[in-house]
Amino acid sequence: MPKPKQQKKENENIKALKGRSIVPGHCKGPALVSAKPLSFLGGVDYNTGVVIEKNHDLKGESIKGRVLCFPSGHGSTVGSYVLYSLAKKGLGPKAIVNQVADTVVVVGAIIAEIPMVDRIDIKQIRTGDVVEVDGDRGTVRVENEAE
Repeated sequence: MPKPKQQKKENENIKALKGRSIVPGHCKGPALVSAKPLSFLGGVDYNTGVVIEKNHDLKGESIKGRVLCFPSGHGSTVGSYVLYSLAKKGLGPKAIVNQVADTVVVVGAIIAEIPMVDRIDIKQIRTGDVVEVDGDRGTVRVENEAE
């Protein structure tokens, strides 16, 4: 049985963040974090799930199977359908974490059944962290793994 001091040290790398539930569901996966808003229409390749938006900090990164963390969405309502299509092809994110939910992203997450939480300070999450999203409770648990 670990000593309480050791247990505390293990938990120092874990953050529990409380936000607002947008789409129910639960998942755990590696974080992909952006400091910039993202558009799914024209910002993410429909056939590959790779970010293609010009001058975006995630350009060239795949969103597939990752917990996608970004401030908010932007762009056309067709972006909802693009997010849905990516998910149905197995190219979409496992979950979405936003600071401010955008209606285009919300609709896409709802129809694709992608767990989503907003009102989260995404600056507390780094790409590569293991993130557990509970869309039912609006919580995000972050295990800092990134260097």
